[in-house]
Amino acid sequence: MKISVLLPAALLLVWASSCNYMSAHKKEVATNAVAQVSASKQEEKLFSGNMAADSTAQETPAPPQVSKDKTSTPNPDWDKKIIRNANLNIEVKNYRAFNELVRNAVRQAGGYIAQEEQNESSYKIENSMTIKVPVARFDEVCQALAPSTEKVMMKKITSEDVTGEVVDTKARLEAKKEVRLRYLELLRQAKNMKEILEVQQEINEIQENMEAAAGRINYLSHAAAMSTIQLNFYQVLDVKANDVTEPGFGQKVLLALNNGLQWLGELLVVVLNLWPLWLALGLAWYGYKRHRGQLARAKAAVSKNEA
Repeated sequence: MKISVLLPAALLLVWASSCNYMSAHKKEVATNAVAQVSASKQEEKLFSGNMAADSTAQETPAPPQVSKDKTSTPNPDWDKKIIRNANLNIEVKNYRAFNELVRNAVRQAGGYIAQEEQNESSYKIENSMTIKVPVARFDEVCQALAPSTEKVMMKKITSEDVTGEVVDTKARLEAKKEVRLRYLELLRQAKNMKEILEVQQEINEIQENMEAAAGRINYLSHAAAMSTIQLNFYQVLDVKANDVTEPGFGQKVLLALNNGLQWLGELLVVVLNLWPLWLALGLAWYGYKRHRGQLARAKAAVSKNEA
């Protein structure tokens, strides 16, 4: 009776456990399937993207490759330091118009007028300028300031290559920096005040030389970057005002008399300036005459006594 009751219960328990196992197995299989599907979809997307990129790469031609030797070769002119100067003397037809042309050309080139002096007389009106312009615009500005419509009286352009001086000064500056570091190390190792003062004096001298070298480099770099143009332009106002006529005979006589009087006055001034000398000579002559008279009287008295 007990066996007949327990057997169905055991069978029911086995059946329930098998059902649970099957359901868990089905869930695991379903999860794995979903993961595989998503992975396959991602692989398809990646594959399609790679295919599209490959097709785009095949359709778009590759840019031409530039030779590394050409691109890596430096241009030696980039490091050159060349100081360029110009000197222009121009006779213009219209002073005001040319003055405005000069200022516009300098402004457009990115330069500036460093110095300016204007003079006007009855004969002409002129202006002298010192102009600073970037070296890259030097030729352009010189051409603009000397147009074919004006009369160029003088044009002179000079160039000075200071590349070697700049390189040499930089090398000496770096060497002085190394020497200065060594002296600073010696300063830390100094044991008494005498050694400290001696090393500090050397450091100060090296520092002055370094500042002078740095200033020279800055000056040469600025002079090479900004070219100088000395410009003088003028307009003749009245040609007759500068005419010089040859003086006649009467004017020459008057000029000669005037020059003679001026020379005589200058001589009189020189003589008057030497009055201490004349006074000393007068006193010496007076003393000499008096001494000579005394000697003559003494001789006369001696001769009278002898007689």
